[in-house]
Amino acid sequence: MKTLVIGALSLRRVFSDRANIFFVVLLPFLMVFAVGLMHGDDRPLLAVADRSEGELSERLADALAEDDRLDVVDVEEDEALSLVEDGAAQAALVIPDDYDSRIAEGGSVELRLLTRDDSQAGADVATWTRSLVAQESSVLSAAQVAESARGGDFLDLVESTTSADVEGVVVETTTLGVAPFPEGLSAHSLAAPPMLLLYTFITALTTSLTIVQARNSGILRRLYATPTSASGLVLGEVLGRFLISLTQALLILFGSALVFRVDWGNLWATSLVVAAFCLVSSGAALLLGSTVRSEGGVIGVAVGVSLGAGALGGTMVPLEAFGGGSELTVSFLTPHAWGYTAFSELVREQAGLVDVLPQLGVLLAYAAVLLLLGTWRFRVVLTR
Repeated sequence: MKTLVIGALSLRRVFSDRANIFFVVLLPFLMVFAVGLMHGDDRPLLAVADRSEGELSERLADALAEDDRLDVVDVEEDEALSLVEDGAAQAALVIPDDYDSRIAEGGSVELRLLTRDDSQAGADVATWTRSLVAQESSVLSAAQVAESARGGDFLDLVESTTSADVEGVVVETTTLGVAPFPEGLSAHSLAAPPMLLLYTFITALTTSLTIVQARNSGILRRLYATPTSASGLVLGEVLGRFLISLTQALLILFGSALVFRVDWGNLWATSLVVAAFCLVSSGAALLLGSTVRSEGGVIGVAVGVSLGAGALGGTMVPLEAFGGGSELTVSFLTPHAWGYTAFSELVREQAGLVDVLPQLGVLLAYAAVLLLLGTWRFRVVLTR
């Protein structure tokens, strides 16, 4: 019973500090949201300024709007330029007022395509737009040739050219390897698992400050003087570290599922991976709080170790970006990398428990080592 009370008090001390409510509850969600935006979950925007407002220019605008890679908005020319300058639109296409008349007369028309030089998304939109314009141009050119050869209404010729069934060239493509990010996976589904690993670990380590404060204030010595055994105090502190880690992890897990609709995959497998990583974080926090003597020192080490291990383990830059060299090998010296690969299987591939058993085993091994070292060190501090 005393063990449960000690564990609950450790959790209560964390949330009694109002600053921790921001860092534990709000900040992780803000980071999931921000990283999700960086991955780009929305389609890029193309602003179309149709000055001609004829049937042919409307055909082109409709062809652009039907492309599932783009969101298209019809605006005036000045507004199109402003949208690109402000970054609200990735590109703008201006169709001149003589578009319909010149094409119907057999001529050609120059379109204006506006993008920002510093926008990769703008370059992508420009490439897609040129491709769609080229497709429409081929239809119009064929209609112009037909009109010059046998006459007729130009718009009717355009429609007949569009609907003509002409045998084309068949291009077969083969994709090699496996895409690291499956098609249709939301950006927040990519962002949430790394943030869970990063913030669970950093919250556990930074809140080990309470262990240092208890040591320096003499609370641990007074607790040891009570009828509570040393083993009970150690287990209570381990439970407290685990509850802190688990609370942080569950807040991100359930919060991202409810707010951002992240699908965490198999319930049992995800629960075991989360529990194993929380044990790792608990052991690291107990070891840190029992080893470092000063409050400033424990915060400095906690932040440095957490961010360093997180960066190496794929919580800031995806492990897929490391390639297959020595950087990737070093990454797997951290528990974060094993948690990252486990969540990659569960969230991206909807894998089961059997598929993540290797990662789960490594995480439990990390937890066993860190908890043994942490409990040994805490007992030494408690009894000396």
